[in-house]
Amino acid sequence: MARLDVTEMFQDISFPGHLHTQDSLQQAVEFNFQDTDILIASYPKSGTTWMQEIVTLVYSRGDPHLSQTVPNWTRAPWLEQYYCTAVLEASSAVPRLLTTHLPYRLLRTAIQDSKAKVIYVSRNPKDVMVSFYHFHKMANFLPDIGSFPEFLDRFLEGKLHFGSWFEHIIGWTQTAAVSNLLHVTYEEMLLDPQGAIKKISLFLQCPLAEDEINNCVKHCSFSSMKDNKMINYTLVPQEIMDHSKGSFMRKGEIGDWKNMFTEEQRRRFDSVFSSKMQQCSLQFVIQADKVTIQ
Repeated sequence: MARLDVTEMFQDISFPGHLHTQDSLQQAVEFNFQDTDILIASYPKSGTTWMQEIVTLVYSRGDPHLSQTVPNWTRAPWLEQYYCTAVLEASSAVPRLLTTHLPYRLLRTAIQDSKAKVIYVSRNPKDVMVSFYHFHKMANFLPDIGSFPEFLDRFLEGKLHFGSWFEHIIGWTQTAAVSNLLHVTYEEMLLDPQGAIKKISLFLQCPLAEDEINNCVKHCSFSSMKDNKMINYTLVPQEIMDHSKGSFMRKGEIGDWKNMFTEEQRRRFDSVFSSKMQQCSLQFVIQADKVTIQ
């Protein structure tokens, strides 16, 4: 299924047709969640792959065998992508680990009465945008995005594939309908991996011993993931993801946006951010080299 130049419009959001169809998106909206399911939800380039790896390692109690032998898209398939149903039917794993980039409004009906656990992953939106910009350069299933200023415009207007970052984070973090939701940031996974893994393991009711946590930290480090072909996407054919134009696991840093933004762009971003997030109870504290959430 190539469809590299196809864009699917669904509920006013555009999706790359390479992995999404109208049927697969509709099936996601109508998905029958089991109470034991674990759903990782995020906007693209927010730390999704990292969380897939952490959850895999938590349930493996730090043993890297599964994460080093089974691709992450098989271990934690994207709910809205066309192959998800086949992967789930071929697996007897319990709990099922699922992933989504869909905004909450599209999954509201499916998940609001479920006891499934949701882990929402967020990241400093400036770093999200810069990472997504570089990803567009290597992902041949994403449209040409032009210059960085043009990409900035589209990000702030919510006109990129997968929709608005602002709608996404507000929808998932401000709803009271998802009772079993844990919000974890990219920054805390980087700055305090032991603490983040312990929090995640307790949320999943899978507490780990100290040596198991340390093994998780070791095997989900950026250098370890960058070398793991099961998660670095080097298994994907060159015509789909051109690794000569970049690396999927690019830097793994906080504050890389400072290398791209001009002062004028920073002021504009902050102005739009303040306007769109004023009704949100989350308070983002953006410092020189990191962002935290209070």
